[in-house]
Amino acid sequence: MMGKVLLAGEDLVALEPLQRALAERGFECRRSDSVREVLAAAARGEIDVVLAQPSLSAGPGEDLRTLLAAAGADVQVVVLPSVALADPGSARELDALELGLHRAVRRRARRGRDAEAEAGADAAGGAAEPHGFDALLGSSAPMQQLYELIARAARTAASVLITGESGTGKELVARALHQRSRRAEGPFVALNCSAIPENLLESELFGHVKGAFTDAKSTRAGLLLNASGGTIFLDEIGDMPMALQPKLLRALQERTMRPLGSDHEQTFDVRVVAATNQDLERAVQAKRFREDLYYRLNVIHVSLPPLRARIGDVLVLAQHFVESFAVQMDKDLSGLSASAAEALLSYAWPGNVRELQNCIEHAVAMTGSRELQRADLPEKLRHARPAPALALALAEAEPAGELVSMDEVERRYIARVLHAVGGNKREAARILGFDRKTLYRKLERYGERAETGGERGDEA
Repeated sequence: MMGKVLLAGEDLVALEPLQRALAERGFECRRSDSVREVLAAAARGEIDVVLAQPSLSAGPGEDLRTLLAAAGADVQVVVLPSVALADPGSARELDALELGLHRAVRRRARRGRDAEAEAGADAAGGAAEPHGFDALLGSSAPMQQLYELIARAARTAASVLITGESGTGKELVARALHQRSRRAEGPFVALNCSAIPENLLESELFGHVKGAFTDAKSTRAGLLLNASGGTIFLDEIGDMPMALQPKLLRALQERTMRPLGSDHEQTFDVRVVAATNQDLERAVQAKRFREDLYYRLNVIHVSLPPLRARIGDVLVLAQHFVESFAVQMDKDLSGLSASAAEALLSYAWPGNVRELQNCIEHAVAMTGSRELQRADLPEKLRHARPAPALALALAEAEPAGELVSMDEVERRYIARVLHAVGGNKREAARILGFDRKTLYRKLERYGERAETGGERGDEA
């Protein structure tokens, strides 16, 4: 994601070299020596970041940041260091400035999505969503398809079955479904069917009365009743004991249940979202899961892609985790080094997003620098080579049986890396192992499709 930058200062000539340097790195830049023009451009939404000379005056006792905030403009102001103005072509600070600009643009875009979500929730009479799409990071094609499916499914009351490998974020999807539904004001109750002993699972679901069994010292409502008016999330549904499955099926069909030890039926009203990392169709064939319950749960099927199938989202997720753990551990981190980014993109991620989160937490804890280095990562990542992840990503993302040339493989990989680093050609060149001239030459050869990741058209 490239940004719109306004260079503001009294000496426009001094700002020209920096404008050229940032433009070469893909930023849309303009210059101004007028505070009034800065405020007007910000009000029109034409800029993301203001880079200001220290000498720029907003008037006696006036601060540019204060004026922008008072005008309601969501624009970050960065006071330029003198070294960046003196020699932007060779200043090491320019690299840090570029990374900071990318983060500022991403933060502004995320705040914009938050505002849209809150406005939509207010218009619908609902609450802002703490577990909406912002909890599901990524802009790859598989994630865009997932967002569309969640939005459609959330508008219905139908049961949803979420499938995917461990660590792909099934509960996050369940929460997003709940928060975007008409039941968002109601409770979201989660139950891990594999984490509770079989002899206690029925009591957890349906509740019990005092004296129903030895340890039943008091009456307790079940989770189905507790979730009434909202959503119940049945995680690891494939591990539900066969003896309990017909009882759950009847409860879902009749919308009534009987607590253990009780003679009275209780009604409940829940939306059911279930999840599993198992192949339930195979479990049905093997008589380990009831077919009728399977169809009751699988009205809408949401299949989550593994991380290796959306390799373009790895760096977005990694940067998010870096920022989160840096705050938790009180560390001043600017992000990922090129070598660390290359290692992350070269790994196949069998444990998916959960494994990535764990690896970044380890790296943030171990690092002693302002950027995460390859050496900070767990050993399994330090020795990762690019080829396996590239092969896996291409194999999972392209139609089965499609054979393409090596040029096409290279074009697609360049497009993936560019997308992963938000279009930052300098960072992409580092990860790809090219110098910048080589990358520009390849981009010119492959055309705009390599920069956008679009499909190749017919060529003469």
